[in-house]
Amino acid sequence: MIGVKICGVRDVSTMQFCAGLQVDWVGFVFYQASPRYVTPEQAKVLNDSAPSRSLGGPARVGLFVKADDEAIEQTLQSVKLDVLQIYDTEERARAIRSRFGLPTWLARGVTSSSDLPSRAELDGYVIEAPHQAGDGRPGGLGRTFDWTLTKSWSAPAFWMLAGGLNPSNVGDALQASGAPAVDVSSGVEDSPGHKSHDLIKKFVEKARLGVDLRKGFS
Repeated sequence: MIGVKICGVRDVSTMQFCAGLQVDWVGFVFYQASPRYVTPEQAKVLNDSAPSRSLGGPARVGLFVKADDEAIEQTLQSVKLDVLQIYDTEERARAIRSRFGLPTWLARGVTSSSDLPSRAELDGYVIEAPHQAGDGRPGGLGRTFDWTLTKSWSAPAFWMLAGGLNPSNVGDALQASGAPAVDVSSGVEDSPGHKSHDLIKKFVEKARLGVDLRKGFS
């Protein structure tokens, strides 16, 4: 089954809704410039409102942008995370993985196939559109890239497709990219930072239907 991550969860009802849909991951954004930002204390309330991963709930992913060790440590003291998603250099992501001992994913902007990782340096990669001059934040901008770049890629580690996905295009994205998992944020919102339960449900349904669609074209 295609893995689904709902990123930028900010309220208890959405957290519980995602758990009820059995999504694989929910993302907490610890980056103040984002409209999806939550404090570690707010994330703890969200975390406590739904079953943990060990009890069948979604894994909790913490998104950090150029964060120092102190900021990550303080967050982990407040809320238990299962995965760290890093927006920084690969070297820095490896150092974070070594320091905290948690599975670590690196967000990687892709313009051409040469941007795709060729060695398994980390536990996973979030493959998305590249950062552009003038962007106020690294992700959640609703921007896509050429999904076919990953179709024949021999990925060295787990990866998921992100950037500009929504219920209308996730099926096409899976077909074009061959992705094993998808990550959505702004594409399931009715305003910046406010998740729509209806759009989340439609996205999850279309993503899971994408498995059958891909089989039909294999």
